[in-house]
Amino acid sequence: MTDHVRITDEPGGVRLIQLVRPEKKNALTGAMYDAMREALEGADRDGSGVGAVVFAGTDGVFTAGNDIADFVARADTSFGEAPSLRFIRQLAVTRTPMVAAVDGLAVGVGTTLTLHCDLVYVAPAATFRMPFVDLGLVPEAASSYLLPRRVGLPKATELLLLGEAFGADEAVRLGLANAVVPADGLLEHALAQGAKLAAKPRQALAAARRLIRGDHEAVRAAMDAEAAAFDAALRSPEAQAAFQRFLSRGAR
Repeated sequence: MTDHVRITDEPGGVRLIQLVRPEKKNALTGAMYDAMREALEGADRDGSGVGAVVFAGTDGVFTAGNDIADFVARADTSFGEAPSLRFIRQLAVTRTPMVAAVDGLAVGVGTTLTLHCDLVYVAPAATFRMPFVDLGLVPEAASSYLLPRRVGLPKATELLLLGEAFGADEAVRLGLANAVVPADGLLEHALAQGAKLAAKPRQALAAARRLIRGDHEAVRAAMDAEAAAFDAALRSPEAQAAFQRFLSRGAR
């Protein structure tokens, strides 16, 4: 486990998964991915009492994405064994409704994990970005499949290939978020919405959610295809050079 992920079961049957690594802008390590995956797995267990999960950050940041130093340290292992991929695959199979409360940076997986959430609420300062190509990598979390179906192929291509940032209002306009909520009430609002979901008849909610989410096998197939491409890209000279540039900027 890790101190950088705080798991609390809130009133109303809501499990809060909160990233608490503010000194690194909540950049995600393998241990953090494992903690989040285990929290999701536990929420799905019969008798857990959890009816909804809320993802949140701290100190005005959701997550800056993967911890690049942690990624580089794992370069000799297969991406298929990576904690990040195990977490991503868990997102696709989690039966418990998921809600995201996004403030500040939501980079890489900080954006793509929200594609698997049932409700997404954003603070005015929320900033989304998917800079996979800039890092010599490819999209993940089935974003290459889900994003075009959510925002259309031209816009998805722009967001994934150019990797440019977009804000809270644009996220709502594109249908990637439900509403902009003042930062000081964001977490409270997300927890309240999670409690509303948790109070619904569980079997009916699960059935409706399956119908809304659609073809699970297509999502898994996209994840598998992305993982194979990501594994190859991770070892490429251009990805390694991009990582080193990023790490050298951080050292200055």
